[in-house]
Amino acid sequence: MRNRVVITGAGYITSLGSTPEEITSSVRHNAPNFSSSHDFEGCVDCPIPDFDLAAVTGRWKNKKYLSRGAQFALSAAIRAAEDCSATADLLEDAGLFCGMGPNFDISSDFPNVENGNMDSAELAALWMLRYLPNTAASAISQFLHIHGENSTIGTACSASTQAIGEAFRKIKDGYLTIAFAGGGDSRISHGGLLAYKKAQAIWNKGGNPSEACRPFDTERSGFIAGEGGAMFVLESLEHAQQRGAHIIAEICGYGATMDAHTMTAPHPKALHAEKAVRSAIAEAQLTPEDIDIISAHGTSTPLNDQMEAAMIERMFYSGKDHQPVVTAIKSWIGHCTAASGAVEFGILLALLDKKIVPPVRNLTSPCSDKINFVTGLMELSDSSIPPTILLENFGFGGQNSALVVRLWS
Repeated sequence: MRNRVVITGAGYITSLGSTPEEITSSVRHNAPNFSSSHDFEGCVDCPIPDFDLAAVTGRWKNKKYLSRGAQFALSAAIRAAEDCSATADLLEDAGLFCGMGPNFDISSDFPNVENGNMDSAELAALWMLRYLPNTAASAISQFLHIHGENSTIGTACSASTQAIGEAFRKIKDGYLTIAFAGGGDSRISHGGLLAYKKAQAIWNKGGNPSEACRPFDTERSGFIAGEGGAMFVLESLEHAQQRGAHIIAEICGYGATMDAHTMTAPHPKALHAEKAVRSAIAEAQLTPEDIDIISAHGTSTPLNDQMEAAMIERMFYSGKDHQPVVTAIKSWIGHCTAASGAVEFGILLALLDKKIVPPVRNLTSPCSDKINFVTGLMELSDSSIPPTILLENFGFGGQNSALVVRLWS
């Protein structure tokens, strides 16, 4: 018999805030943190203001080995452990699944590289740890004393969604009873912005920073670099109920595929992205008509949004009686790359806890007239049935992932 899998804890560090109250206030007041880039003229980013890992960890000697993204992941994991009232016995055999990306902040360690010479007297002995993707998992396991099965997943922008999905599968199939899953990332550095600027993937038209990120709008022209982290505690339903845990939601299905198309652009017909979504819905024993809310990948890039909109139309709006609403969290926080799925999921759960669904910001000219985009703050009634959510994330290299989640009632 396979286990049902529920979420019993959540921790997140986002540019909208780190509690449901802070996030809700930011959304209600339409107050994202987009600003002009300090590194490149015309570019925009969405930083987390005043983040200090020490506020969560206290003085901790290993902080110096962590990239900014790894610091977000550690901080989120600590918050998730507190949220689920984790004990030492509970953490001992917990699994750990982290979706992490590469650290492009090379200028902090190598400010002056000439003729390939990178060495300097100021270079830390273990500088490489800031660039290894598994450093975040190592830090989390050390700080929380987690000793179970672990995996660091580096599937670009779908990494943290896949981390949650893989943890879900391990618990569902009985290999683990409890696991932490999520990720952290930041592209707000000279190296990070340079990488995507060279790839012609980010907005560089200047103008009002708050209006630059516009998923699914016909005037979209590239994503906005963001940052953040989110971690969730997953448990078997039986284990959660036995220990009297507060249950937030149930993960019902997971799907992941690859396009095998190009190194960067998504497949224009979204054939395998659709397969990932259909696999998640099928595992949940649902149909597309059972989905109430779609949290779209919605990068604000021409190719991704075109592909995703066509897939959503085809799957959810062609002759269907029940049609979901579609939101795009990146319009509020920018693109958190490897952490995007987990951070977007955390924000959506925080807002749904307050009975609201956020609109797609800056959507003045939708690229589809069939999709029911959320264009204004959507309030849910207290008596409404807990919604079923589809989370979609797609990454460079043709990585596709999807989760189906039902809020707990």
